[in-house]
Amino acid sequence: MTLVDRWEPGHSRASSSDYNRILRAIHGSDEMYTRWVREARLRWMELEQELNTELYIECGALILAEEGHSTWEEVTMPTFDKLGVPYVRVGPDELPVRFPQFDFRKVAFGLWEPEAGMVLAHRAVTETFKQFLREGGQFRRGRVTTDETETPLLDGKPLSADLVVMSCGSWLAYLFRQTLGPMLKVIRQDIVYTSTPDGDRSFDADQMPCFVDHGYGAYGVPSVYGWGVKAAIAWHATDIDLDDEDRVVDQSAIARSRQYWAYRFPRLANEIVIDQKACHISMTPDTHFIIDFHPRHSNVLIVGGCSGHLFKHGPMLGDYVAGVGLQEWGTAPRFKIGPRTSMPMSESPSGR
Repeated sequence: MTLVDRWEPGHSRASSSDYNRILRAIHGSDEMYTRWVREARLRWMELEQELNTELYIECGALILAEEGHSTWEEVTMPTFDKLGVPYVRVGPDELPVRFPQFDFRKVAFGLWEPEAGMVLAHRAVTETFKQFLREGGQFRRGRVTTDETETPLLDGKPLSADLVVMSCGSWLAYLFRQTLGPMLKVIRQDIVYTSTPDGDRSFDADQMPCFVDHGYGAYGVPSVYGWGVKAAIAWHATDIDLDDEDRVVDQSAIARSRQYWAYRFPRLANEIVIDQKACHISMTPDTHFIIDFHPRHSNVLIVGGCSGHLFKHGPMLGDYVAGVGLQEWGTAPRFKIGPRTSMPMSESPSGR
C-alpha cells in the first residue's frame, strides 16, 4: 500500500493541521453518526494505548441551546436515550454553577455530554502515519491532479492501481470539478486561540469542557498544554484559495473572536491572541460525507466532504472505507455521489 501526499503528512495546509478536534456524540436525530462516534471514542483510546502517546482528552462537551433555537438539541435527547449515551440536560439556573467560565445569556439549556472531549488532531495524524510506515506502508511525495476525464494523475502520469482512494480533503473540489462541483463548497474557517488570565486554571481542560454554542454559530475547546482557549466562529460565506492564499487569519476574524469572547467568556475579553490557524472545510449541502466510486472510473474511490465533523469519526470511517474499497459491502445512500439538498434542523446530523 502506498500513501501519496503533496507534502509531509501533518503539514500545515491540510484540513486536519490544527492541534485538536472536538469529539462529541451529538448529531441530532441521526443514529448512525451517533453510534460511530461512540465506537470511535473507544478506538481512539485503544490507539493511544497502542502508540503510547496521548491522543484523546476526555474533558466533556457542553452544547448550548439558544432560546427559540433549540430544535437540534431537543431531537438529540431521544436519540441519546435510545442509544444509551450519557448526558445531562442542565437548566439555565444550574449552568453558571456547573460552568462558571461562561456567560449564559440567551441560553435556554445546555446538554452536558461527559464522555466527550477532544482528539489531538495533528498528533493523531503524525503518529498514525509513523505507525503506517512501521507496518510496511510506503510513502511518496508528489502532486496529484486530474485530466479532462477526471482520471487521477501523479506528477502528470496516470495513477495505475487496482484501487485508488482519493481522500484529499478540500482539494477534492479542485480535482473533481465536474463530478463534485455541485456537491462541495470549500469555506475558510479561521481559528483563534486566546491566552488565559495569569494563574487562572479554570479555563484548562481538567476544569472546562469543549463547547458548541449552536445559536451563536461558534465552537471551541479549553486550554491544554498552554495553547490557550480555542474559539471558531462559523462564517460560511468566506471562501479560500487552497493553493495561493496565505494561511493567516485576518483582522476581521480576530475582531469577531474578540467580540465572542466578550459575549460568552467575559474574563477572556482583554486577553491577547496567542495563536491562529487559517483552516478550511469542504461542505456538502446535507453535511453528509462522500464515500463513493467515481461514476466513470470504477477503481477510483472518493472519500471526503468533511462538513466540519469528519475527523472524530476517523477510526470508524477508515474501516467503512476499506470495506467499500474492497467491495465487502456497498456504500450507504447518504454517502453516494449525486444531487443533495440542505436538511431541516430536525434531521441535520451537524446542526447546520
